Amino acid sequence: MLDILAFIEQKRDGKVHDSIQIENFVRGCMDGSVPDYQIAAWLMAVYFRSLNSEELISFTRALADSGDKIVFPEDMVVLDKHSTGGVGDKTTLIVIPIVSSLGVPIAKLSGRGLGFTGGTIDKLSSIPGISLQLEAREFINQVMEIGCAISGHSKALAPAEGFFYALRDVTGTVPSIPLIASSIVSKKLAGGANRFVFDVKFGNGAFMKKKDESIALAETLVGLAKAFDKKALALLTNMNAPLGRWVGNSAEVQEALDVLRGDGPQDTRNLCLSLSAAMLLIADRVKTMEEGIACAQKAIESGKALRQFKKLIEFQKGRLSDAVLAGEEMMPLAGKIAEVKSDREGYITACNALNVGLALRKLGGGRMKKGENIDLTVAIELLKKTKDHVDAKEPMARIYFNNENSLEEALNLIRDAFVVGEAPPSSELLVERIIGID
Repeated sequence: MLDILAFIEQKRDGKVHDSIQIENFVRGCMDGSVPDYQIAAWLMAVYFRSLNSEELISFTRALADSGDKIVFPEDMVVLDKHSTGGVGDKTTLIVIPIVSSLGVPIAKLSGRGLGFTGGTIDKLSSIPGISLQLEAREFINQVMEIGCAISGHSKALAPAEGFFYALRDVTGTVPSIPLIASSIVSKKLAGGANRFVFDVKFGNGAFMKKKDESIALAETLVGLAKAFDKKALALLTNMNAPLGRWVGNSAEVQEALDVLRGDGPQDTRNLCLSLSAAMLLIADRVKTMEEGIACAQKAIESGKALRQFKKLIEFQKGRLSDAVLAGEEMMPLAGKIAEVKSDREGYITACNALNVGLALRKLGGGRMKKGENIDLTVAIELLKKTKDHVDAKEPMARIYFNNENSLEEALNLIRDAFVVGEAPPSSELLVERIIGID
């Protein structure tokens, strides 16, 4: 039997746990024999003392093995993509149909939004009738039949991960790289995929603000996946400004459809092409990123990607009209509109992604805590992006809202997000680097 006090003291003093200790600890946490206050003490010890690579592998394995697992045929290549979260990040809605239309199976387990970042499940929930909580057998069958599926996380998969995350959330231990990496990878291992692409963001609109922290997380994620014999790549991407022109659940589905039709904002399009290329590369379908980008572009131009999106939605019982798919009608948006105008002429030198995400939450489009209902129709349309010219009194953003209670706060956040200068800023790379390419 594990001496839990000695276990905590061991990590407090910077010593190393063995795999048996870690397995027994996780088991004790799940069966209730280890109280929350001692788990919290251990989490704080890990926050300050970290875990070495062997401890991290053991902890991740224990989380992944704590419940059910989705199992695909052993010789089948199955991909999953994970984003660390951002503002206006609708890439999953675009990348999944692109890559799966090219014959690469994707089993995507997604979450809901929390705080200022959005979640794929919330965005898809704006589509009438759609089923987003698939049973394991449904999930597997759909991937086998049409090449892709998107589902919310099941509590039966890696339940220990959810248990530890809930405690981390209330004990100030969320921003720990080993705890973040074990959380992400354990869920991916339980989800059945065997090759992963991680979109690790940095900047003011990202979970990890500092680039060096994001690099460390990306390297840890790739190394941890490879320790379980899973191929993995990580793209380090810039989230100092919102991605695309629309922020908001229903509105981001609209922008995803625009990109799949060959339109849409250049930054959204370019990032989705890079992510698609990385997935094709790790699936051994192409030899270079450039070849992958060209293949992804062809999938859009030929209409294959849009047709795959339609198939995915219909298979999961969602209803999208042909007019919406064709861009002749919009997804539902809130009925009231307000604008934020520039007080001077110049160039947009910055658009703070964090402010935009917080503004959407003020409008009811994001959560303060898990389980809250949100308004899927509120949105922020960015009429001006970084480097664009703007005239005095010209609108920079348009807000779609239903409730005026927090409107003024949202407007102030958007005003403060935009910085107007005399000259356009220098360009920043959207994809800073790719980690994991040999």
